[in-house]
Amino acid sequence: GKAAPGEEVGVLLCDVGDAGSLAAMARQTRLVLNCVGPYRFFGEPVVEACVENGASCIDISGEPQFLEGMYLKYNERAAEKGVYVIGSCGFDSIPADMGVLYTRDKLKGTLTAVESFLSVKSGPEGLGVHDGTWKSAVYGLADEDNLKKLRKQIGYAPVPVVGAKLKKRGFLFYSPEFKEYCITFMGSDGSVVKRTQRYLHTELQQTPVQYGAYVTVGGLGSVIKLMFLGMLFLLLVKCNFGRKLLTKYPKFFSAGCFTKEGPTQKQMDGTSFTMTFFGEGYSEGQDPQNGKPNVKICTEVKGPEPGYIATPIAMVQAAVSLLEDAASLPKQGGVYSPGAAFSKTKLIDRLNKRGVEFSVISKPEV
Repeated sequence: GKAAPGEEVGVLLCDVGDAGSLAAMARQTRLVLNCVGPYRFFGEPVVEACVENGASCIDISGEPQFLEGMYLKYNERAAEKGVYVIGSCGFDSIPADMGVLYTRDKLKGTLTAVESFLSVKSGPEGLGVHDGTWKSAVYGLADEDNLKKLRKQIGYAPVPVVGAKLKKRGFLFYSPEFKEYCITFMGSDGSVVKRTQRYLHTELQQTPVQYGAYVTVGGLGSVIKLMFLGMLFLLLVKCNFGRKLLTKYPKFFSAGCFTKEGPTQKQMDGTSFTMTFFGEGYSEGQDPQNGKPNVKICTEVKGPEPGYIATPIAMVQAAVSLLEDAASLPKQGGVYSPGAAFSKTKLIDRLNKRGVEFSVISKPEV
């Protein structure tokens, strides 16, 4: 039955180093929400315990290597057990993944390409991010070659390009729409959206959408600061001693952004994000295989501070969708990206009611 709010909620102690404790937890529930990262170090034992003991599992990982590694190792077993393992259900990467699907559903016609631009605005207190996120980035960048190997091992089916090919932008460029410089977004959004689009194409025969993810960084001063820190980071991340320095002094190497304490309440209250999606496609009756795109759409996802406010909202609503919209989930269990799992559920409506809001900004005419 449903526990009424206010009823005593028990505490189970688990340790990722103790498989028995994880199995005992997984056996007592239908769904585990796993918030403990970096997932490359702590994530797999939880996934394994859930799959083997028949519980579904949701996490907030933004680490493609972990997410795709879990797909390789546990997808078939999760399907056999009838459980869902859905990674990246936090700020990474629900706004991007569901935002692309929302944009697709709002376009009259066939959406073939989308670019998203993330802007994070902070108040007078500035931005604060916990150093767990910093560590995930350090080890993720250090281990890029293994991600390439993993993808070869999985042997993904290529996703066909439908419609005009989306132009790749340079790493740094000026956006006239935002009047700011932008860079390629280094997070998991691109990887997650691609997995969703591959799934929807191969399993549901839907038109795959090409996707590019970017983040606005501000004016020239911000660009210079960012370039300096970025070069330092890339120099240090490739050697053991450098990684030790980066993880020991996150505050120094991130100009105060990443700290061992995480953001203060004031910083969180003053921070919000907007993700803007520019989509293009072909109007109803136009063949996407021929000619130029002839329709455009602009949508956005807005929300509160990403790491500590938007992430739990996204994760909990994903969990509610998993439990309550069960009839709309993929027919069989497995390891899924959020868009693959939730494309037919009420997840976007649920998020809209909780302050992570999806809206259409403009639909220019054909």
